[in-house]
Amino acid sequence: MKNKSSLIVITALCVLCAVSFWLYKNKTSGSTLNKEARDFAVTDTAAITRIFLADKEGRKVNLERKNNGWIVNGKYPARTDAISLLLYTMKMVDVKSPVSKSAREAVIKRMATSSIKVEIYEDDELIKQYYVGHESMDNDGSYMILTDLSSGENYDEPYLTFIPGFTGFLGPRYITDETDWRDRMILNYIPPNIKQIKMELAENPDSSFVINLKSTTQFELNKLNGQPITFDETKMKQYLAYFQNVSYEKLLTEYNKKLCDSLRASMPYIKLSITDTKNETKMFNFHHKNSSFEINKKYGIDYKYDPDRFFLTYDNNKEVALVQYYVFGKILPTYAYFLPKNSVKK
Repeated sequence: MKNKSSLIVITALCVLCAVSFWLYKNKTSGSTLNKEARDFAVTDTAAITRIFLADKEGRKVNLERKNNGWIVNGKYPARTDAISLLLYTMKMVDVKSPVSKSAREAVIKRMATSSIKVEIYEDDELIKQYYVGHESMDNDGSYMILTDLSSGENYDEPYLTFIPGFTGFLGPRYITDETDWRDRMILNYIPPNIKQIKMELAENPDSSFVINLKSTTQFELNKLNGQPITFDETKMKQYLAYFQNVSYEKLLTEYNKKLCDSLRASMPYIKLSITDTKNETKMFNFHHKNSSFEINKKYGIDYKYDPDRFFLTYDNNKEVALVQYYVFGKILPTYAYFLPKNSVKK
């Protein structure tokens, strides 16, 4: 009887151990899977060499790290601010909460039609892949789902992600429009690299001018007919410094074909040509932008042209951009700007 009781106890203990081991194994496995499915962050973003982004509308962006910076789709320098923000996001992104069971199906269904695919590479190795979906109802994060690289399948669970300390959603940081990735800087000259600046003012031709740089300390200022103009050297040096880091506000080339074609066919009111020390000349043509009722109401003045913005065509007239007078106005003066104070008529 005693032996029988002992056998029952031993059997019960064995069963209990087996059940405990099974529960532990499944709990551990589930915990590991859960951890892997929410591991969106890339700790060492300095090692990232390529980022591929694609949305459901067919737009694709391939960002590659080169020796001289990031390149967009193998063609254009990328905006440094946008690259820095994206890398920061990839490093800091964290899970705020799982998606509730009641909302899971709706989130996955919406992500299937409107998410952005993200591929992150180190050299030629894909190290991370996930999908960025829509924002939460309270706009405090974005839904994401991670891909299991070993199987190539997405994990079952989406998560609401965020950046600690930041309130807002992350989707807009994953830009899929090539134009929005392009570096907006179009003028970046320093005096040692400039040979000539020619300013042709169609509406005020007598105020047009040409600057010839003999060296970084020797300049000539002439009218278009070659007549020399006496100038203030300090003003000249300040003017030449304005040609660094000059950017447009918005590139219009891909957005409004009718407007762009119209501007290319029209006569600019200012023509600016810059020749560098390699004898390469670039042309920049400026066009008025008509004012509007809203603008005139804002200032209380009946402007014919927008006082804040105008258009620019450049790169052999291929590109069209919207620019600001605040940025470009200082490089588009008449020759009177350079005159010594005692030469200015009162």
